[in-house]
Amino acid sequence: EIYMWLLEQCMQLRPDLRLYPERGLKTESNQRDRIDKPDGYAAAGIPVYLLIDRDDCSVVVFNQPEKGRYRHQEKLPFGATVKLPEPVGITLDTEPLKEFAD
Repeated sequence: EIYMWLLEQCMQLRPDLRLYPERGLKTESNQRDRIDKPDGYAAAGIPVYLLIDRDDCSVVVFNQPEKGRYRHQEKLPFGATVKLPEPVGITLDTEPLKEFAD
């Protein structure tokens, strides 16, 4: 499961991080998961939001929150090396995510 993969990666690289994973990104919740949540997290000042999209086989990194929106986002395919910016500051090899693609 993707949740366990991410938890293992973060515990190995940054055991001090607090993760707030959410399960169940669904195609029918496109607006909520891909627009509303990032905007809400940016408004709350959360510095980095990571979206793992099994439908699209991609990883999206949102960062630099400002005025309720993330100023920067980067979308990468499963299998890419994903650098999470500071304050997270870790690099994820997303090759194993290909096993979870729908």
